[in-house]
Amino acid sequence: MTSTFDRVRDELGSAIVAGVLPVGHRDSIDGFVVRTGASRSIVREAVRVLVGCGLLSARRRTGLVVQPAGSWDVTDPLVLGWRLDGPDRARVLTEVRAVRRAVEPAAAAAAAEAVAAGRAVRRHEPGSLSDLFLPDPVTELLASATTMAEWTAVDDAATFLQADRQLHRSVLTLSGNAFFIRLGRVTTRALDERASIRPDVHDVGLHVRLAHAVADGDAEGAASAMLEIIDRTAPDRG
Repeated sequence: MTSTFDRVRDELGSAIVAGVLPVGHRDSIDGFVVRTGASRSIVREAVRVLVGCGLLSARRRTGLVVQPAGSWDVTDPLVLGWRLDGPDRARVLTEVRAVRRAVEPAAAAAAAEAVAAGRAVRRHEPGSLSDLFLPDPVTELLASATTMAEWTAVDDAATFLQADRQLHRSVLTLSGNAFFIRLGRVTTRALDERASIRPDVHDVGLHVRLAHAVADGDAEGAASAMLEIIDRTAPDRG
């Protein structure tokens, strides 16, 4: 069930992204209270989120001012979601695919190189709590691929999506590149958009190939598999 806070945040965020509240529009907490019908405390919290996303600025003399798109944190899942629900959905999906093409194959190659160089092992003492609760990252990657393969023919989109998210997150984490890891938020949101599409056997096979290429330290194979995975999300493939 959507909370009042979520409703207010999404209502205002969507209005800004769609241009209903245009760039330069000035408002106030009281104005947004009237607009949304929510309490001042809820509106204040929602505004704090929107300021953090770059959609609004808040200053004592000017109040709340809608900011141009160049100020938005477009990698924030909330902003990305509002853009995908807006009038420019097709363009946003193209932008997301371009970012993924630029980042994820390189991240897959870096992850494989890290495994080959022995840099992908979590450092902790054997028998420690970390040893019990934090699986080896490569094992985690392979387990995600196995789960995807096992659930291909099962009508459980939630389990499949969780494994898909974990696999891509593991690759980005294994890359060791902080910028790649940060952009994982974009990948996760992109995967959510395809959650209703029944997994294709060939696509799942590519994910398995990707995971094993990373685990084997095959940088070229990992990058190639990742690139094909992303290219198969093109619109003409559904």
